[in-house]
Amino acid sequence: MGEQLAYQHILTWTKGKVGIVQLNRPKVLNALNRIIMDEIMSALEYFDASGEVGCIVITGNERAFAAGADIGEMVSATPVTMLKSSFVDYWDRLQGIAKPVVAAVSGYALGGGCELALACDMVIASDSARFGQPEINIGVIPGAGGTQRLARTIGKALTMEMVLNGRQLTAKEALQYGLVNRIVPTEGYLEEAVAFAAEIAGRAPIALRLAKEAINVAFETTLQAGIAHERRLFYLLFASEDQKEGMDAFVNKRPAEWQDK
Repeated sequence: MGEQLAYQHILTWTKGKVGIVQLNRPKVLNALNRIIMDEIMSALEYFDASGEVGCIVITGNERAFAAGADIGEMVSATPVTMLKSSFVDYWDRLQGIAKPVVAAVSGYALGGGCELALACDMVIASDSARFGQPEINIGVIPGAGGTQRLARTIGKALTMEMVLNGRQLTAKEALQYGLVNRIVPTEGYLEEAVAFAAEIAGRAPIALRLAKEAINVAFETTLQAGIAHERRLFYLLFASEDQKEGMDAFVNKRPAEWQDK
């Protein structure tokens, strides 16, 4: 499925125009420490810069997407050491990836793992997926965007229950409340997610990036400002060769051949 890059705690490869990043710490349910987060972001940024990749998939294994942050790294931490470590900044860096990012989640997506899925653009869940923010059970709260992204996705009441009382969502509940895009069987869930990503990767590349930007702006600004931003991006696309190609292909009833220009 393509050449793999060398990392310690993740595997990476490509399939067609899809770049795949797989967390690979199975003995600790893909617990997120500084090393693995640094590798995840390095791989994402590599694929983001690649002209051969149109969409990226992050996944774990059937048992766990990621069961949380590596608490052993935090037991003796102080506010100052946490501030200086900038560990949670990795989740913010994910927001800077311009290409669409799909989380393929099977098994546990808890704590930082749930936050990692939330920071992606879309989520394909296996029927065994479970989402939760159990930080309250160890005396803290989500620190990588969990309270904010959950509330914007599933609403206040359910976010309160998940964060204050440790409720976990099944895959069906996550679909019901808008946390995931679709549920697929656990067997073959990654292949289904990659096929989903391949459909996206086949779209006009520049339009994909600007569409993602426009949607994300909707969560950061007023409706009026968001519409104004959308309109500027819409006009900007008329300077691209792909806009000319896409519209000509439509008028002449032929498949478009995107050039990313």
